[in-house]
Amino acid sequence: MDSRRLPPKSSRTTSSNDGGPLHHHQKRPAPSVDNRSPSPTPKASDALPLPLYLTNAIFFTLFFSVAYYLLHRWREKIRDSTPLHVVTFPEIAAIVSLMASFIYLLGFFGIDFVQSFITRPSHDTWDLEDTDNPNYLINEDHRLVTCPPPANVPPISKLPNPEPIITPLASVEDEEIVKSVTEGTLPSYSLESKLGDCKRAAVIRREALQRTTGRSLEGLPIEGFDYDSILGQCCEMPVGYVQIPVGIAGPLLLNGMEYMVPMATTEGCLVASTNRGCKAMYASGGATSVLLADGMTRAPVVRFETAKRASELKLFLEDPDNFDTLSIVFNRSSRFARLQGIKCSMAGKNLYMRFKCSTGDAMGMNMVSKGVQNVLDFLQNDFHDMEVIGISGNFCSDKKPAAVNWIEGRGKSVVCEAIIREEIVKKVLKTSVASLVELNMLKNLAGSAVAGALGGFNAHASNIVSAIFIATGQDPAQNIESSHCITMMEAVNNGKDLHISVTMPSIEVVGTVGGGTQLASQSACLNLLGVKGASKESPGSNSRLLATIVAGSVLAGELSLMAAIAQGQLVKSHMKYNRSSKDISKAAS
Repeated sequence: MDSRRLPPKSSRTTSSNDGGPLHHHQKRPAPSVDNRSPSPTPKASDALPLPLYLTNAIFFTLFFSVAYYLLHRWREKIRDSTPLHVVTFPEIAAIVSLMASFIYLLGFFGIDFVQSFITRPSHDTWDLEDTDNPNYLINEDHRLVTCPPPANVPPISKLPNPEPIITPLASVEDEEIVKSVTEGTLPSYSLESKLGDCKRAAVIRREALQRTTGRSLEGLPIEGFDYDSILGQCCEMPVGYVQIPVGIAGPLLLNGMEYMVPMATTEGCLVASTNRGCKAMYASGGATSVLLADGMTRAPVVRFETAKRASELKLFLEDPDNFDTLSIVFNRSSRFARLQGIKCSMAGKNLYMRFKCSTGDAMGMNMVSKGVQNVLDFLQNDFHDMEVIGISGNFCSDKKPAAVNWIEGRGKSVVCEAIIREEIVKKVLKTSVASLVELNMLKNLAGSAVAGALGGFNAHASNIVSAIFIATGQDPAQNIESSHCITMMEAVNNGKDLHISVTMPSIEVVGTVGGGTQLASQSACLNLLGVKGASKESPGSNSRLLATIVAGSVLAGELSLMAAIAQGQLVKSHMKYNRSSKDISKAAS
């Protein structure tokens, strides 16, 4: 097939049979056979006084000759130590000639060459700017035909638009608000402030979400929740709440006191296993826990021009003579925040400062951050060249497994121990002391070492930590470092009894005030443990007690799971208690 280019735009408006112009929306008549050759299309190069190849040769020669001359002259100036900006008249003329030849060559390659390439009659491209359909070819009889679609390109499949799910609302006004949200004229996040009713805002946002996505939220409850209690502090743009069952393990006999431990989980056997561990500990006289340290950390990162200046600030912060001044500045942030120490680490000219302080009964990240900001502002007076990169430089380290927390501790550092009598090991745990000691050495110690574990020298500490955290309104994400734990077992009393301990250096998040602890369900769980709110007699004692309860519960969970594994009962118990024969799909429908 002979593919030819349509004439350029200027010659495309032709005359029709009646002498009028042929518009783009009219059909183009079939051309009559004519032996006359069409007039050639004018090119930009036709305006040159010399043939194109001679003009190109002249400017190429001029460009490279002048460039060689200027490079030679600049080389001589460099050798003679003559400033390059001092130019003579020949050099000025050479620069002008170089620019002129460069402009010509740029125009030739960028404009005239491309235009001549496009308008070359023998090329297989053409201009179709004014046609309605770009997929055109010219066949043998000079008629336009539509290009066939490519055979190897599969058709693009589009997902069908979901049918909107419409639930009748309470009023016509609510319907209008939903319409505004779905159309994007009213931001969803502003409903609470616009309406002044958090429950109504959640209902409207939920309905707008269903209509936009075409997906039902049936099964996600919305009634029976206090949405005012989470405004501005717990959750944004709520559309309902998730129900998590809460089980009770206990009594946990710890330091002579009994505690019924709430655990929010969807994992079968977890509460039952922890409860069995509590039973074994109770029958053996209970457990004892000791709080080793209590201090939350925040580590900003700052930068200097040189490592020497960064080291000067490091020495200043770690000098004991300066601690009193820094603590006064830090402690202004809160009546509970008390600076305990500052440790620094350098990376080149970057300095990481790890502040550690007590925070009372709150988890305390906000008050720590405020105190750190006060110190940074104070240091800026003497270290004007200090550039604060971030209030947190990950040397804290928050919500990430880190050796600094495993070694130095963060939050509450607790050790908890118990001695389980031989008869209780056999009767309640259904195993032997020797089996538990051997399994703990090979699994929790050697096995974790083979895996390269960081703080994970335990069986399942995170299970118990997460369940208690969710039940009591803690931040579940801080389970990462709060579950750092090493479980130790050894035979005592001539090999008859079992000594078991858990050491947890960074139980971080345990607070009894603020955040999610104020919600009704979580507050009830804290009240069950007797640690709700702030302690008026001894600030911080409720938070510290909660940390020891977490460690004691972890001890019970470790004891029971290790016994199940040693006896080969893990799979059997999960198959018996963690599998339902009910058809959930039918029950849900």
